[in-house]
Amino acid sequence: MPSPRADAPPLTSPRRAVLALTVLAAGAFCFVTSETLPSGLLTMISDSLGVEQSTTGQLVTVYAVIVVLFSLPLTRVTARVPRRGLLTVTLVVFATASLLAALAPSFGVLAAARVLAGVSHALFWSIAAAAATGLFPPEVRGRMVARLSIGSALGPVLGVPLGTWLGQQLDWRVPFAAIGAVSVVLAIAVLALVPRYAPEEGGAARGLTPSVSRFVVLLVTTCLAVAGGMAVLTYIAPYVLDHAGFADRSLSLVLAVSGAAGVVGTTVVGRFLDQHVRACRVVTLVGLVVAHTGLWAFGDQPALVVAGVALTGGCFGALAATLMHRGLQVAPGNTDIAMAAVSTAFNIGIAAGAFLGGRVLDAGGPQLVPLMGAGLVALALVVVLAEPVLVARRGAPPVPRPADAVMTSTTH
Repeated sequence: MPSPRADAPPLTSPRRAVLALTVLAAGAFCFVTSETLPSGLLTMISDSLGVEQSTTGQLVTVYAVIVVLFSLPLTRVTARVPRRGLLTVTLVVFATASLLAALAPSFGVLAAARVLAGVSHALFWSIAAAAATGLFPPEVRGRMVARLSIGSALGPVLGVPLGTWLGQQLDWRVPFAAIGAVSVVLAIAVLALVPRYAPEEGGAARGLTPSVSRFVVLLVTTCLAVAGGMAVLTYIAPYVLDHAGFADRSLSLVLAVSGAAGVVGTTVVGRFLDQHVRACRVVTLVGLVVAHTGLWAFGDQPALVVAGVALTGGCFGALAATLMHRGLQVAPGNTDIAMAAVSTAFNIGIAAGAFLGGRVLDAGGPQLVPLMGAGLVALALVVVLAEPVLVARRGAPPVPRPADAVMTSTTH
């Protein structure tokens, strides 16, 4: 019996596909919440385990480094493993790591649990996008990518504040235990809802319009844009408090505005991704440049500061969805490998943005961080605008597969 076409979604009902996507979005929520949760529980973990706060803060750094180091190798090693089983095992490992963190008797054990969680995070984000969107027809995958991204966008808005509150009310271990318990339930749901099929038979197993040169442009864009955006978001607290002069009690509200705007931005961009792929990237990057430049220029205007923070959060949320969708489009080979590369570039951007932002903060103060961020995003915008020229120099664009041509003619 012949295998299904690579561009056809696996045979499953629309209802089951939507439920599977919802479960994977919930998994994304848990992973993103866990990634930054230690920053909200910083003082509680330090006091409980008897370590310096600066040492505790490295739990976030270690997590990001593990994701960068393991995304590509793990994805290559597991390239032929059926996705239903692999996603289930990934969530089980993540649940184990979270429960281990909740029971950790020492900082060393907690750090080991974070390493294990980072390994599972690296694999999940490499395979979840193709596994989820491959259940749907190509002409709606942009919308499905955005829906998956809503789960990750809700992590900073809902997950981290809720986890911090639970830690304050009960104990810092409780949020990790809760994430572990939820992850067990999600693993069972994945096993029940995600169809069983070989990786190469998935609907999104290959890029719709594969191109090495376009994929390289995407990776460069990702590093630059994420570095610019994260430089601002990482040091938004000193900017809001020390430069803009907001009261300490206002910081949580400003951060909530940024996070909520990220969810809105992700939702809105999902409506346009399938029909206006390049325009979405350009508009998102222009919005970030405008937002960062406004924060630099109008730090003495509270209303404009809040507007700039909101625009930053909204555009950055939309950016993540557009980058993921673009990776699924132009992946030059297996989309899981491609998404692992995009995830690696994303985390390199996070680390670079935090590092460069810190240097600018020390050298010139928080008011210059948005200006530096605007410059990096502007470079990413130039790369996107120059993509047709850059691709032309590498050769003619690839000819779409017949199924792609039919899809294009019916959706535009």
